[in-house]
Amino acid sequence: MLTSEVCGMRVISGDFKGRQLKSVPTHKTRPTTDKVKEAVFHGIGPYFQGGKALDLFAGSGGLGIEALSRGAESCVFVDQQHKAIQTIYENIKLLNIEDRVEVFKTDATRAIKAAGKRGLTFDYIFLDPPYKKFSYKELMEALLEQELVAEGATIVCEHDSSEEIPEEVGQLKRIKTDHYGSNIGVSIFE
Repeated sequence: MLTSEVCGMRVISGDFKGRQLKSVPTHKTRPTTDKVKEAVFHGIGPYFQGGKALDLFAGSGGLGIEALSRGAESCVFVDQQHKAIQTIYENIKLLNIEDRVEVFKTDATRAIKAAGKRGLTFDYIFLDPPYKKFSYKELMEALLEQELVAEGATIVCEHDSSEEIPEEVGQLKRIKTDHYGSNIGVSIFE
């Protein structure tokens, strides 16, 4: 089994604060920086009283793991890359949280449809696809169409700062957009 190197990725706060996470050993993923992760969770939490999370373009699983560390009860991780899935499994084993997660190797569209068929709903949804390759509007429309968005849910979109992010998608309204560095934007919908 391949192992990935620890590259300074860590859990910022909560039950697993300070624990190192493995990153995906490929250039195809772009881990969320600690600075951005800290800002995101201060914007939506910073801590949770339960709730279910969906980390849709999970990479190493850093956003979903951070949500679990801060009190989310469970998380579904989805990525279509083999190395990403392998890294997610390594990280959840490292933290001994196998009983709180599900991991799926599939694309976002299939994952959304499958979750809809199972009647799942999520309180926290993290959308961090490859920059400029997906329409956030279409992703959120699919989430709404499949009834995956729980009442009062929060959706976090990490995107290239130059991307146009809609103000509203269905009943979801963008409540905040922040920029970090020259190319990272984070928009939060409720």
